[in-house]
Amino acid sequence: MTTWVIVIYLNIELDRNEVAVIYPKFYSLEAEKRERIINAALKEFARNGYEKASTNEMTKEADISKGSLFSYFNTKKELYLFLLDYVVEVIESIYDEVDWQETDLFERMRKIGLIKFKIYKKFPHAINFLKVAAHEDAGEVKAEIAETGRHLIADGLGRGYENIDWTKFREDMEREKMLNIITWTILSFAEQQRDRVESFEDLSLDLLREWDGYFDILKRCFYK
Repeated sequence: MTTWVIVIYLNIELDRNEVAVIYPKFYSLEAEKRERIINAALKEFARNGYEKASTNEMTKEADISKGSLFSYFNTKKELYLFLLDYVVEVIESIYDEVDWQETDLFERMRKIGLIKFKIYKKFPHAINFLKVAAHEDAGEVKAEIAETGRHLIADGLGRGYENIDWTKFREDMEREKMLNIITWTILSFAEQQRDRVESFEDLSLDLLREWDGYFDILKRCFYK
């Protein structure tokens, strides 16, 4: 990532306490006010992208002064990357709820899908922000977004395939090729749904039913 007036490296694996140290003034605010500021900024960046997003609109919706916003975050870029880190934290909270004792790959993926659905419904502004960020071309933040995306994909798939019962899989096919097909299906489906949904506030259970349909096909193909 990059360096600003205060040297800040927002590593995507920072925990909440470390972020609080970097932004002590912001984290000294009451939780309700912090959430109001975060959601106002997420919504504005999701509506207009990085370059066109207005900090005036953010402060108006958050009911704070512009001076207050920039006393918490030195620049618009710093705010954006803080939000990117916040969204990563939201996504990674999914894995806290996963039953890692489930060794059936497709059952595990189904359960992860349900947990994701609940998280997406709970934090729609964060997921809408991430959806728009995936198409962000602003040079100031493009590299950081790409790095975050690589981390989320690698981390998610890596955890998803840990401790799997491979004895359920067919032995007449190469495991690597089977996993590649499963991975491509997961990523393509996620991208398709991301682009189809206008706002994650409107997410419906139809998505989960469609998700299950693909897994049923893959299971019939690759299980004994």
